[in-house]
Amino acid sequence: MKDILDLDRYPLDREGSAEWKRLVERSIAALEADGMFNLGGFLRPGVAERAVREIEPVMATRSHMHKRMHNIYFKPDIPDLAPNHPALRKVETISHTVCADQIPDSLVLAIYEYEPLLCFLAAAMGKTKLHVMQDPLARTNVMAYRAGEALNWHFDRSEFTTTLLLQASERGGDFEYRTDLRSDDNPNYDGVARLLDGRDPKARILRMKPGTLNVFRGKNTAHRVTTVEGERERIIAVFSYYEKSGVMFSDEERIGFYGRAA
Repeated sequence: MKDILDLDRYPLDREGSAEWKRLVERSIAALEADGMFNLGGFLRPGVAERAVREIEPVMATRSHMHKRMHNIYFKPDIPDLAPNHPALRKVETISHTVCADQIPDSLVLAIYEYEPLLCFLAAAMGKTKLHVMQDPLARTNVMAYRAGEALNWHFDRSEFTTTLLLQASERGGDFEYRTDLRSDDNPNYDGVARLLDGRDPKARILRMKPGTLNVFRGKNTAHRVTTVEGERERIIAVFSYYEKSGVMFSDEERIGFYGRAA
């Protein structure tokens, strides 16, 4: 793994060392301040390009295209809101997904399953232990966004999202977010409406470089990937970890996300 990850800069393999503890402390502080932390240069030079070369043939021929109109909540209605409330404005998401079972011997899966990464993420997230997902399709996905496509505004269902950017688009494809737009006891519907209308001065844009690991607290932070422009796809791996072991999606969830149950 030392030839894949920059373990000199990010000493995941030295759990408990002073360097490891400093990395955990910096990550916790960034999560508290910004709702995310980024490990730029997490992959060694050339590794992101190798990973893309492994995935591109599958992405070009066997990926699942996911296209839908949705509101920021991914729900048809919200009991507290009138159907025409501006917080329920419809937006469009289009992406292409490669599932874990389609890339069994890939660099992406090797990184996803690297036990020191799980230990580090658990410490940074304040969790006792994290487990890889057992679902053969959903455990890790690689998403591509092509010209004119975007992942539009939404809140995440899970507390944390872990991604690894493999390829940036020529233009667009930026990560835009609004930290703590809502809370567990305040949905802030008017604030959501202002964000969707482009009137929130606290919205921020982050343009990551390939090889960056991003850990993001997205349950109450609205976020999107802006529309991709140019010939080069934006390609990103999404890692799914859970506090309990053996997590699987239902057949209905797999069909909804990937167009197939197995």
